[in-house]
Amino acid sequence: RAITMFSPDGHLFQVEYAQEAVKKGSTAVGVRGKDVVVLGVEKKAVAKLQEDRTVRKICQLDEHVLMAFAGLTADARVLTKQARVECQSHRLTVEDPVTIEYITRYIASLKQRYTQSNGRRPFGISCLITGFDYAETPRLYQTDPSGTYHEWKANAIGRNAKTVREFLEKNYSEDVVQTEALAVKLAIKALLEVVQSGGKNLEVAVMRAGSGYQMLDVSEIERVVKEVDKEKEEEAAAKKKETKSDK
Repeated sequence: RAITMFSPDGHLFQVEYAQEAVKKGSTAVGVRGKDVVVLGVEKKAVAKLQEDRTVRKICQLDEHVLMAFAGLTADARVLTKQARVECQSHRLTVEDPVTIEYITRYIASLKQRYTQSNGRRPFGISCLITGFDYAETPRLYQTDPSGTYHEWKANAIGRNAKTVREFLEKNYSEDVVQTEALAVKLAIKALLEVVQSGGKNLEVAVMRAGSGYQMLDVSEIERVVKEVDKEKEEEAAAKKKETKSDK
């Protein structure tokens, strides 16, 4: 069916198929803290002879803007390139860096254009775009293949995104993300809901106000994973104890 044609019941099938492609992608999580933003992604196992540095689901668009994506990696590469050019063009034109909403709106508009043109298909990716505005306010936005975008406190995209989002809805509060360590812990905890093999299959980026971003080492991620596992064991033991005392 032609991409620009609505079905009788009001659906654009190609856009919906693109959203299905996103659901098959690796899980990505974004958490907005008090003065930090955290992006975490599930890292798929790479082939034995493959360089794993070439498999990246988190990329930098500008000094203060990070993006994680779920879906078709080749589509993300094209979108990332255009977004980076727009960031630099904005800097040259108005002598100010882009705001996070501005670059999100640009990416969403680009995606929307591809749902309304002949001979093109929609981008098969969803993005989590995060960073800091002029007043060093942390921001987190999400875009989907249809070209819509929204701001979030925490969100997930990709495979099992619904499960992770439900976990975040249940566990997110202002107190839980007061510090960088707590925000990182929440993001990793959310990913561990759907990623079974622990820290080696996670990639986590942390961006602080005014100081760029940092990819966490595997050892650092493993430490948090062990902490989370220990907490789960303690909770399970406490529940067991309660059940016995009730009897």
